[in-house]
Amino acid sequence: MAVKKIKEGIFEVGAPHYDRELFDELIPLPDGTTYNAYLIRTDGETILLDTVDPVKTERLMKNLDALDVENIDYLISHHAEQDHSGSIPAVLDKYPEAKVLTNKKCKGMLIDHLEIPEDKFQVVEDGEEMTIGDKTFKFMDMPWVHWPETMVTYLEEDKILFSCDFFGSHLAVSNLFVKDKKKAYLSAKRYYAEIMMPFRTPIKGHLERIDDMEIDIIATSHGPIYDEPEFILDAYKEWVSDTAKPEVVVPYVSMHGSTDKMVEHFVDHLTEQDFKVMPFNLTTTDLGELAMALVDASTVVIGTPTVLAGPHPKAVNAAYLANALRPKMKFASIIGSYGWGGRMPQTIKDLLKSFNGEFIEPVIARGHPSEDDFKSLEELADKIIKMNDGSEGVEG
Repeated sequence: MAVKKIKEGIFEVGAPHYDRELFDELIPLPDGTTYNAYLIRTDGETILLDTVDPVKTERLMKNLDALDVENIDYLISHHAEQDHSGSIPAVLDKYPEAKVLTNKKCKGMLIDHLEIPEDKFQVVEDGEEMTIGDKTFKFMDMPWVHWPETMVTYLEEDKILFSCDFFGSHLAVSNLFVKDKKKAYLSAKRYYAEIMMPFRTPIKGHLERIDDMEIDIIATSHGPIYDEPEFILDAYKEWVSDTAKPEVVVPYVSMHGSTDKMVEHFVDHLTEQDFKVMPFNLTTTDLGELAMALVDASTVVIGTPTVLAGPHPKAVNAAYLANALRPKMKFASIIGSYGWGGRMPQTIKDLLKSFNGEFIEPVIARGHPSEDDFKSLEELADKIIKMNDGSEGVEG
């Protein structure tokens, strides 16, 4: 039986997806993922919290059958994205008496995405408390973690926060609770970097909102759940803070070796000064690893040759990623080469339109880098070190 007991009357009934390799046809999943759903039995009533991706509907139904679930009174939907909501129509077909509890915005999205009839819904308000049997459910809107309609549920008597995607990780493991903290930390950081980082500002407010709550367990919608919630709460507080670390991330690509030589010289000079630098060759790198590096780093330097008067497409992708993820970086620059001309540096700057830090003068070589170009790279590295040392918002 795949059902896992959390507490008396509270079960995890979702599904692991060990061999899923890609999420949203975009995000690599080196460790698979899980679609967590929860069943609560309370004084004769049965509540299901979320469902699973449609590819795992059969697994969810088997889990409900294993618990001899004959009826579901309420189905709480925290988020309309199909990896959590996609099996709602199947659940309602099997348990037609169930009411879908969600907020107004999520109701509209579920109707749009899944064509669920309007009379199946019961709307709850932000902060509303609802007593079902002998349990008290508190519903809290948490928009932009990571869709605008997301909400969470707090089970007061058991001090469990059902947090949906908030605090989640794409990590498929057999254990219910976090056992390997190092692995869980890295998976949660990757998840934050790829999915949550663009919403760092609203997440700060949500963390403040739950800061005074008594939480014994955080039950997420992806990955193992936390029976030591301070572990993930402290990690999130660090990731969303405005304080960056004195680190340089260098996503780069080189066609004929010139940019590669420049990046190597630049990285070596920073390393010799004992300054942390993380180069990522964009022809081979895992973009999830790059996103993780961007969580903390104060500085990004993009390396690219010029292709048809503009940046290499892989450098364009890296710049687009950095712009979309909105990391807390304070400084940015560009290094690279060109053959006969173009607007490569300006194009990169234009792509980083959400960056509100300081651009440092780029180092652009004509063809193979000269000794003067190598000297300019050393000066760029020294300037980055100096600016990090004296900049507000960068750890000393």
